[in-house]
Amino acid sequence: MKVLVTGGAGFIGSHTVECLLAQGAAVTVLDEFNDYYDPAIKRANVAAFQGHAKVIEGDLRDRPTVDRVFAEGKFDTVIHLAARAGVRPSIDDPALYLATNINGTFHLLEAAKATGVPRFVFASSSSVYGINKKVPFAETDRIEQTISPYAMTKMAGEQMCSNYTNLYNIRTVCLRFFTVYGPRQRPDLAISKFTALIDQGKPVPRYGDGSTARDYTFIHDIVDGILTSAKYEGDKFDIFNLGGSQTTTLAGLITAVENALGKKAIIENLPLQPGDVPLTYADVSKANRLLGYNPNTPIQEGIPKFVEWYLGRKG
Repeated sequence: MKVLVTGGAGFIGSHTVECLLAQGAAVTVLDEFNDYYDPAIKRANVAAFQGHAKVIEGDLRDRPTVDRVFAEGKFDTVIHLAARAGVRPSIDDPALYLATNINGTFHLLEAAKATGVPRFVFASSSSVYGINKKVPFAETDRIEQTISPYAMTKMAGEQMCSNYTNLYNIRTVCLRFFTVYGPRQRPDLAISKFTALIDQGKPVPRYGDGSTARDYTFIHDIVDGILTSAKYEGDKFDIFNLGGSQTTTLAGLITAVENALGKKAIIENLPLQPGDVPLTYADVSKANRLLGYNPNTPIQEGIPKFVEWYLGRKG
């Protein structure tokens, strides 16, 4: 199997690439190595499989680069994980998010159409559910109140995938990720940031009263879902939630990190921020039924695993 992984130098992408290589796939990575967070972290991720995967530094917004990668690669499958991420930064610079997440996805789908790629996996997000009063969130829920440009770009990406299935017969699967964490997590995300701040004795920002809740999903569970979806033989277009199917409050998360580190947090209470949703909670019954997806790392086990990795990396 010849696979293109966009964003393969990132947190989820690098884990995905390693698992694909272990399965014997020929993997090409396309990554911009941008400075959203320290590019040295991404280069360290890539170093683990350098020489085993082909790594190309390029921008999805650059159509000629994308076309050249596809013409040379002759891929069987595209796993599209690259994106400008983050709700709050998307509010500050929506144009960048539209250009990368919408135009970049369009360039990939166009190249897939032109070169006859039969399978396309798109990393969507639980953020598309927005302020969804029904819990847990199911793929059949109406998507009608996204509250950030980031969420809007992911919803648009799903619709583009649907178009290319219907018009050009590309099998596409959209995966709605629910707050992924684990070793190599981006430093700007809550678990990574809180762990470092608590460890260093610095204040931890707690937005709101700590009652907001997320469905945190361990990286190994997410990667299992990605790899299974790349072989999915069901409907030509489909959408799946990939979550941990349990919720943890912000206050509970901080406590879990405190317990794993053996240190107390200094809490800095702040108001809720624009774009934050009060709750995410995945109904994964469809993914379980059709993909065999079965998340088996509860937060009580996942946080200590992350902290162990953090401490080992810290040396």
